[in-house]
Amino acid sequence: MADFTTLQVEASGARGRIRLNRPEKLNPLGPVTLQELADAARWFDDRPEVKVVVVEGAGRAFSAGADLAAFTSPPAGEGPAPSPRDGADAGRRMADAVEAMRAVTVARIHGHCVGGAVVLAAACDLRVAAEDARFSIPEVDLGIPLAWGGIPRLVREMGPALTKELVMTCRPFTAAEGLAHGFLNRVVPAERLDQEVEELVGQLEGKSSLTLLATKRHTNAVTETMVGLSRTWNDADSLVTALRDPESRAVAAAYLRRLGRA
Repeated sequence: MADFTTLQVEASGARGRIRLNRPEKLNPLGPVTLQELADAARWFDDRPEVKVVVVEGAGRAFSAGADLAAFTSPPAGEGPAPSPRDGADAGRRMADAVEAMRAVTVARIHGHCVGGAVVLAAACDLRVAAEDARFSIPEVDLGIPLAWGGIPRLVREMGPALTKELVMTCRPFTAAEGLAHGFLNRVVPAERLDQEVEELVGQLEGKSSLTLLATKRHTNAVTETMVGLSRTWNDADSLVTALRDPESRAVAAAYLRRLGRA
């Protein structure tokens, strides 16, 4: 087991696991967690015997998404806050690192999967969800664009029309809809989620590392020509701009008032 503060990361033979491990906060994706996810991806790349890595959340949810407050107010003892652009770019670096892993990644999704957590799931190779899992992408309601390379990844998995609808309207969607539109590979009753993930991992770990990696790299190379993930470097610039745009801030304040959080 590797030493991380917000994750549990472990490897055993051909299998690995990355568990978001702040269940009391529904596993938010703050700066430390984003960096640790990127570090965990590299940790597994140094262990070529690992063929399959399950990405999951501890407790009641996969993840509540980006911890927006943590980007401007880092925890005591964490040192100075990063520059606005570096902080805004942390999610893209995380998603790119997870997607580039040698091992096949399987997202095990339960509870809520919100915003940046949807991007994390989209960066995984395969996705299995419980029937009662709930997805949402609230960034536009919060007055910020969906960044972290989220747009091209959602276009790749679900198509441009549905991506525009889900991101612009911010409406939640169910696991059943995610399956119907190709975002999810499998949807099962919550009590069977672990069994289904175990069966999938078992099928994969019996394959050769070479053929798994070749298939993953070939598929990603084909889709890269379609969606152009390399262009998402400037997602951070759009995010920083939105955080200083008066209308965007007013929209966010109104949204938070409606939620009773302001």
